Amino acid sequence: MSNHGYSRADQLNCKLMTANCQLKKLTIMQKPYSLLISLILLLVSAGTVHAWEGVVTKVIDGDSLQIRQDGNIYEIRLYGIDTPEYKQPYSNKAKQFTKRLAYKQTVTVEKKDIDRYGRIVALVFSQGKLINRDLVRAGLAWFYPKYCLEQPLCGELESLERQARKERRGLWRENLPVSPWDWKRQEKISGSKSRSGKDLHFLNWRRWLNFLDDAVSL
Repeated sequence: MSNHGYSRADQLNCKLMTANCQLKKLTIMQKPYSLLISLILLLVSAGTVHAWEGVVTKVIDGDSLQIRQDGNIYEIRLYGIDTPEYKQPYSNKAKQFTKRLAYKQTVTVEKKDIDRYGRIVALVFSQGKLINRDLVRAGLAWFYPKYCLEQPLCGELESLERQARKERRGLWRENLPVSPWDWKRQEKISGSKSRSGKDLHFLNWRRWLNFLDDAVSL
């Protein structure tokens, strides 16, 4: 028995209880940090860029290409830009530009979306260059404000387009270059008018035939 009326066993139990309390306090204090670390890891994993590599087997036009990976062929649409449509000025030059950079090259594809045609919308890196960016810089593509929303990339593309306009590079040498989306809209309208004109011509011809039939029957 000690001077304080406690046996050695009591003192040992007391020390053990104190250690347990301190351990519980430490665990409780660590919980917020554990939760914070878990949250950070979750956010990092959610923002992880999923990129893959493949070989370009075909350049369809300036902003569309086919890439082979593990025996599969994927059609890729370049994110954030729009090159001239077929029959538009500089359409072939944009295609040849992309071809020089990417055809038969191993490229890195950073997926952003899937469009309504089932194509992978992506950033494509070839020979250390981002093709999306270089097309705009060369004045062979428009920054696509309707679909380019990622920052700071899209802000950079917009700035590169302004610079290309200012220096009259590529298609900006034209007096009034028409964006691909406006060109497609105009083509759709003119196509509708053309079809309407054909229908009207066919209707007038039918009326003329009916008139002749009536005249003969008289």
